[in-house]
Amino acid sequence: RIRRKPRVTVKLQYPPALNEPDTTIELFAGENLRRAMLTRGIKLNDKLSERFDSGGLGDCGADGTCATCVVGVSKGEELLDPKKIQEEQILQKNPRWRMACKTVVGHGMTEGEMTIQVNPRQW
Repeated sequence: RIRRKPRVTVKLQYPPALNEPDTTIELFAGENLRRAMLTRGIKLNDKLSERFDSGGLGDCGADGTCATCVVGVSKGEELLDPKKIQEEQILQKNPRWRMACKTVVGHGMTEGEMTIQVNPRQW
């Protein structure tokens, strides 16, 4: 028997300075947010952000230690898996931010719509 996989519609908003139009992508429940965005051609890492772990530039390769892939969740946070302790500690000053590399969409195989701000440090 064939089952349809739940989908999550994600509206991506970019900082006004980037002059990029808002984009909508569709993800399947259970997808890693960072990987899904990168495979769909979405530029994710904020060039202006410093690494959380070393203070330098560049990303950690999805280890969850640099926080350069953070996104701001303005709608639909309930569609994401709960934050783990490490992510909670790194982002404690910004509770609506998530590390895309450690975030899974469609938590509990739920469907819905969400709005994400890409590169929230530039807003």
